[in-house]
Amino acid sequence: MLKKALITGITGQDGSYLAEFLLSKEYEVHGVIRRASTFNTSRIDDLYQDPHISGTKLFLHYGDLTDTGNIERLIREIKPDEIYHLGAQSHVRVSFDMPEYTANTVALGTLRILEAIRNCGFPIKFYNAGSSEMFGSTPPPQSEISPFHPRSPYAVAKVFSFDMTRLYREAYGVFACNGILFNHESPRRGETFVTRKITRGIARIKAGLDKKIYLGNLDARRDWGYAPEYVEAMWLMLQQEKPDDYVIATGQSHSVREFLQETFAYAGLGDYAQYVEIDPRYLRPAEVESLIGDATKAKEKLGWVPKVKFSDLCKIMVDSDARQVIRHLNLQTPGKGDNIIKERFLNKWWAND
Repeated sequence: MLKKALITGITGQDGSYLAEFLLSKEYEVHGVIRRASTFNTSRIDDLYQDPHISGTKLFLHYGDLTDTGNIERLIREIKPDEIYHLGAQSHVRVSFDMPEYTANTVALGTLRILEAIRNCGFPIKFYNAGSSEMFGSTPPPQSEISPFHPRSPYAVAKVFSFDMTRLYREAYGVFACNGILFNHESPRRGETFVTRKITRGIARIKAGLDKKIYLGNLDARRDWGYAPEYVEAMWLMLQQEKPDDYVIATGQSHSVREFLQETFAYAGLGDYAQYVEIDPRYLRPAEVESLIGDATKAKEKLGWVPKVKFSDLCKIMVDSDARQVIRHLNLQTPGKGDNIIKERFLNKWWAND
């Protein structure tokens, strides 16, 4: 029989990549999605099949991390072998505006799942998505033994989630792992996150659609990796004989300013300062200045190492957003008309423009 996996947050960046990965491993994948009046499944539309079709391996279920009864029912009915808990209100800056909702989904949402696992009566391996934001102002590099010093409601809720996962492992014998993933990006990153805001802004500036990108702290330093590689680490954690907690990171740090320099240079737009303005609304009340992960444990025990470099990640994201702008403008073929922007986009004339 196929292994069954249940993914919360399947419509997000990580959830969509994880669903692809598990389907490639011949899993039957079940995803929890929130009911909305508009479609919110764009990242997994290519994976979805009508459940009435024979051989379908991806199934979607309406649910909400704030609904205890719904969570318990889904777990009892699906009987998953593995649960990957990725769902959350995951935007750090927004968590300052919505602290109660953030705590309810991130902190208590995890507790609800753990209680459902404890009471369901059958074994389930559980992965909880931690966050490098939990380290906050702890000096880098940060590893599994570094203390937490959270600097946002989101990070505080993630620390609760982390500690509760560890408690259920130690107190009740639940196979429960925490993945402390440092920043990981991709073309599927949400458009309000700084990396995607930059690469999307570059594509729109290049096409003449926008003139400025509005950002917050340009000096914040982050350890940026490539999301598809990070979801494999999640799976590896649940394939071990014993549950444990792991930092997943590249071990290299770059500032937002460096991300701007790299992406603007690749796009051939010159000095980013011509196009970037600071908006105080995007500054955090309590900033996290520097995050650099030490993933030695993951390398030694999981055999996991990152492969995509920072410069390559920047290129992947800029190229993807360029293609999206092309689709938006409905520019399908080169050489027709006098639109020089079309020629540049379709031939990827980013560098040495």
